[in-house]
Amino acid sequence: MKEIAVNRKANYEYFIEETYECGIVLKGQEVKSLRTGHLTLSDSYAVVKNGEAFLLNANIPCYEKTSAFKQDEKRNRKLLLHKSEIARLERKVQDKSFTLIPLKAYFKDGIAKVLIGVAKGKHLYEKKQSLKEKDILRETSRDIKNYK
Repeated sequence: MKEIAVNRKANYEYFIEETYECGIVLKGQEVKSLRTGHLTLSDSYAVVKNGEAFLLNANIPCYEKTSAFKQDEKRNRKLLLHKSEIARLERKVQDKSFTLIPLKAYFKDGIAKVLIGVAKGKHLYEKKQSLKEKDILRETSRDIKNYK
């Protein structure tokens, strides 16, 4: 499994409830660009419209060695999920104020995949609390390592 991009801000900004692995519909030059590792997920999100899931604002720059027709870098890309998974995601997003955030993109057996998380936003005090817990864990693991 070759990772292409990771959304590092996702765990800081959101509580991740569930994750779904889904395929993504790409054009030829986008696949080549992904193979070279060019993808930005930081400002992207997913939506469910008319029974289909789409990835919005994911930036895949044009492959530099192509001379063919250039695609829009931030175009909407369709996500490939089962119908039951899409229905479950749609219910969660509508009912409980969840949002769909891409967590990472990777190649699995030569196929581009995106890991989508059903997430709920954190407040500022929750972000500070999670940073504090992370620092405490780091310090205790460092102390345990030095004690041995």
